[in-house]
Amino acid sequence: MNTYKLTLLALLAALAVVGRFAFTFIPNVQPVTAIIIICGLFLGPLAAMTLAVLTTFLTNMILGMGIWTVWQIVAWSLIGLFSGIIGRYRKKHSIISLTIFAVFCGYLYGLVLSLTTYTIAGEFLPYYLAGLPFDTAHAIGNGVFMVMLYPIISFFFKKYAKDRFYIHNTN
Repeated sequence: MNTYKLTLLALLAALAVVGRFAFTFIPNVQPVTAIIIICGLFLGPLAAMTLAVLTTFLTNMILGMGIWTVWQIVAWSLIGLFSGIIGRYRKKHSIISLTIFAVFCGYLYGLVLSLTTYTIAGEFLPYYLAGLPFDTAHAIGNGVFMVMLYPIISFFFKKYAKDRFYIHNTN
């Protein structure tokens, strides 16, 4: 990763951390998943997975660390990996398809975290069903944040892509 990409990643991490803290009063609603998806689409799977680790670790230092921290990293890294793969093979993204993907990722995140309970307590279905309202809030929040953040962040990432192309062709 070059310095320019690391700087973008640091700015996205700061945005995700501040966004997660700003929305702590609404359970499971935060812009982190949408930011990781957008990062994966434009910067690739490695950058999105790095953002997932950074955001989870930094926010959980204040919100509280626990066994769930590892599974949050796994869930958000999977989302970053999937969005990075989508971004690599599909260059044009409609806001509708991205919103649907963001909603799906809210449920995927909840599923991965619910699987942790199975590994610890041996019960999956009751815990998963009890968490569905929270997963739904996360999914709806992801959709809303995707609609709000994608046009703004994609504008800057398109500028990054042009600058990167220009820098590489002038040397």
